[in-house]
Amino acid sequence: MVKIAYLPLTLEEFLELPETKPPREYINGKITQKPMPKTRHSRLQGKLTSTINSVVEEGQIAYAFPDIRCTFCGRSIVSDLAVIRWKQIEFDDEGEPVDDVFIAPDWTIEIISPGQSSNRVTGNILHCLRHGSQLGWLIDPYDRSVLVFIPNQQPELCQVSDSLVVLDGIDLQLTAEEIFGWLNKIATHSPTWPLATLRERSGGG
Repeated sequence: MVKIAYLPLTLEEFLELPETKPPREYINGKITQKPMPKTRHSRLQGKLTSTINSVVEEGQIAYAFPDIRCTFCGRSIVSDLAVIRWKQIEFDDEGEPVDDVFIAPDWTIEIISPGQSSNRVTGNILHCLRHGSQLGWLIDPYDRSVLVFIPNQQPELCQVSDSLVVLDGIDLQLTAEEIFGWLNKIATHSPTWPLATLRERSGGG
């Protein structure tokens, strides 16, 4: 269950608090803790992260950050996946990305967890779109749908073989069916034991 704390904290005071797992967000003056991710959520998050980064990182087009905090325009939110164009990523003198992000991600992706309010998550996506994001996805693993948000357009519900809009400049084709197919592709394998270990386990010499 999502927990909401009604504490009289400013955004600056909230940012001084230690991070928690699962993370907390600051929305409209209230502190909300995200639900602990379940298996399906984590599987989709991991596959999306690796799939997107496989086509954007080498060419320095963008980078997909899982569970990164973005603080901007009165909110501090933690998207399940925040895709930020490379030119928008701030680097320090050592060439490493700075820890704190104070812009909206170019593409925000949220995955619904059991007990999570879809309205609250949608509110975060809309906040991102109002303040610079170019694309938002709301993924619901339980009805196998993806709600796609683009600024100044009606949301589009994508299911089965519907192609999903991705961030401009990213060469990636995905359908809703392909994304949810990842949930069925966690292979189970018997452990591969070294020969010596097998002999020991069987009592052989």
